[in-house]
Amino acid sequence: MKVLVLGGYGAVGVPLMEEFRTDPAVSAFSAGRNAARADVAVDLTDQDAYSRAVSGYDVVVNASGFEDVWLAQQAVRGGATFVDITATSAYCDALENVDGPVLLGVGLAPGLTSVLAAEAHRLGSGPVDIMVGLGGGELHGPAATAWTYGMLGTRFRDPSGELVRNYTGMKVFDVPAEAPGYRKGPAVRADFSDQHALTRDLGVPVRTYLRLDTSAATLGLAAMTWAPPLQKVVPKKMWGSDRWIVMARTETGPTLWASGRSQSAATAMIAARAVDVIRQSPIARPTWLHSVESTESLQAGIPALVVRQT
Repeated sequence: MKVLVLGGYGAVGVPLMEEFRTDPAVSAFSAGRNAARADVAVDLTDQDAYSRAVSGYDVVVNASGFEDVWLAQQAVRGGATFVDITATSAYCDALENVDGPVLLGVGLAPGLTSVLAAEAHRLGSGPVDIMVGLGGGELHGPAATAWTYGMLGTRFRDPSGELVRNYTGMKVFDVPAEAPGYRKGPAVRADFSDQHALTRDLGVPVRTYLRLDTSAATLGLAAMTWAPPLQKVVPKKMWGSDRWIVMARTETGPTLWASGRSQSAATAMIAARAVDVIRQSPIARPTWLHSVESTESLQAGIPALVVRQT
């Protein structure tokens, strides 16, 4: 299988290329504007150059952070399956309307969160809450940083129909004692794309909450959402570690959770696994990861990943 990784030398692209190098079934090539760092030099804003660059690949993975639906449209027209790690809801809405094979919600959040939520729904009943805990001390790529701060002051539609301001609606989540780096603390609503797809697919309200690994950093986000210009004085690397945790729970069933280090590395592992899944079972239309993976199959494909129940 021939794979092109857009942004293959970025925060997610580097570990993703490393994952592919260990898979004899995959020949992976990095793509980006920096000819000194990319196997394939291409400016993603140049549609003609991009169309030529993606020709001849089986899969195109977008790890660049550049979000434009024509990236997917051109890739599938050239015969490739398009895989995207985005968490942006509006962009995912556009990707769902592409006429061809597109795999959405591939990564830690969305991705692993979606699979946990689907399993929590299977084991319990009622609405599903997802909690995403990210290490404030991890030095994220510019796209991830821009995504986080870009939601300050913005609103999204709750399953109830009400508009919710990002980083409000605080709720306290108990964290399993076995999860290193996290304690019981507040989390706030955040517009991760998979909660909307899951609400539709599972038939129950699904809501995602975000926290950082220190309560101070989480409360800082909650404060900045009312004064977005404050982001200009926040350092790129905040207090905390690079540890992450994701959880999903219903009103009646067990809490499912997983934890680890480096959000970028976790996203890369799951993206590599997703490419292997569609190699074995090709898709023909826009599809979310939770439609092709379960907690059981995901753990079988990623030995380092352990999903626990409490």
